[in-house]
Amino acid sequence: MNNEFFGVFGSENDFRKLRSPTEFDRVVEGGAATVGVRDVAQELPSRTTVHSDDDGACALWGEVFMPQRVSRAEWFLEQYRESGTDALSELNGSFLAFVDDGQEALVATDPVRSWDCYYADTPFGRVFGTDPAAVAKHIPAPEVDGDPLLEFLHLGTALGDRTVVSQLGRIPFDGCLEADATRTLDRFVYEPEQFDYVDELARRLERAARRRATVNGRKGLLLSGGYDSRLMLACVDDIDVCYTVGSPESAEVQVAKRIASQYGADHRALPPDESYLNVEPDTVQYGHGIRESLHIHHAGYDDQIDVDTMYHGLLCDTYLRGHFLPRDTKDVFGHPFPRGRLDPDPDPAETLSSKLGYMPESDDVFPNCDRVDADDSEEYVHERIRTHLDDLEERYDSTYNAISLLGIQNQPSMSFRSHLADNYVESFLAADAELLDWHLRTPPEHRNTRTFLAALRKIDPNLLRHRPPDRPHDSHRLNQVEKFLRRKLPVVSSFGSPWPDRRELYERADLDRELFFEYPAVHDLPPRIKLRINDVTTWLDLALDEKTLTPEDALCPSGTA
Repeated sequence: MNNEFFGVFGSENDFRKLRSPTEFDRVVEGGAATVGVRDVAQELPSRTTVHSDDDGACALWGEVFMPQRVSRAEWFLEQYRESGTDALSELNGSFLAFVDDGQEALVATDPVRSWDCYYADTPFGRVFGTDPAAVAKHIPAPEVDGDPLLEFLHLGTALGDRTVVSQLGRIPFDGCLEADATRTLDRFVYEPEQFDYVDELARRLERAARRRATVNGRKGLLLSGGYDSRLMLACVDDIDVCYTVGSPESAEVQVAKRIASQYGADHRALPPDESYLNVEPDTVQYGHGIRESLHIHHAGYDDQIDVDTMYHGLLCDTYLRGHFLPRDTKDVFGHPFPRGRLDPDPDPAETLSSKLGYMPESDDVFPNCDRVDADDSEEYVHERIRTHLDDLEERYDSTYNAISLLGIQNQPSMSFRSHLADNYVESFLAADAELLDWHLRTPPEHRNTRTFLAALRKIDPNLLRHRPPDRPHDSHRLNQVEKFLRRKLPVVSSFGSPWPDRRELYERADLDRELFFEYPAVHDLPPRIKLRINDVTTWLDLALDEKTLTPEDALCPSGTA
């Protein structure tokens, strides 16, 4: 990978047994641990910064903003010596923080773990890093962990802190890693209160976007016809070109093109073809064996993208528009119509399973697996979700925030960001500390599209001039009514999907022959399940340098309970 954070609780000599220092831009040794960092954006403001002295060491890796535009790891090391992990609250952005005060060391995530950091206890000591394959290589006898594997195959994401390798863990959500333990912090805890939600969101969105506007080089934006990504065009004056995956004739691309033109940016469509379902190992690696590479929509088009910096709107809908929140509906002629409120009695497991990526057709995919009742795969998924919700109960105050929290903790789409950040100077707007604070303090009934659109209009009254093709109205209820009528009336065309037909592309590329020629038992499965099987088996081969799991074995995993 182009960017990497890797270390060991041990000396630089211990580090050298694992990796060559020449693989990294900087290697720093503290009294208890040593870490190496590599980052193509290291010389830019508010990016990776490293410091070491006779008394300790510090490395802040990723996109990290500090008070008064301070950008020195030396400053943070001093703050840490004074106030311990409370100093982490001074940092804003998407980062990993390594700090060694000369006696003890720790590695901490940002509040939402927007970067996973993996670790394993090996003969060389406790090893950690952002590339799980680089960590897993030092595990003497790795084993496949059945439950995370089945979670991934059912949901498109492995839940909690485990991975598909039983000896390979992840630093906990809002947590830190020490020499012989992990622990959680309390930066991400729901505490709703009353304030002007719209005005405050508008102010914070604008500040968050402008913080990220000061990088050099040619700038691009992954722009859909939706709401989230267009914000960057209003706040970053010099975006050169916008990219949209879709046919040039599609409504999604046409709206995106008009939005780009409105703000003086060029626009390029990336037509979906066989390259959209990119199953190459170089792409699959960004899912880390626990997330779908399907979400890396742009992966097959790298040769058509010509920018240094890439912006995107990933997870704005999750933090600011309540993507995971359950909406109350009423069945009318077999179609769910929204009532304009939250579901008064939601089932968290049912809500989360559908939002994360569970497909009812997967119920009969695992008939011979003793972990899953052949007749009730859905109940297995629900039980796994309930178990993880119990682990988070001190962070939420209501069922609604419990649902949001587990969704945020287990985002299946993070492979999209991992690929971007490894190939461009990427900026993660939704991870801004001010926006996360807004999310935690805003009651769930106000975290919705209505609030978000009102905030966008405060930033720029013209920002919504060109509406998303499938959302012609501000009202979600009216949009659903029109969507229903368009489907039922023969003389009116229905709203098109913003995404390509993945089943058609799978068949056109003849991926059964390419990926599963020797495994006919897999051929009748839904294409998305097959793509997940390819993701995890390919990643295990890469990480462990051997054929660890066949596609057929993936359907009936044994391993750690």
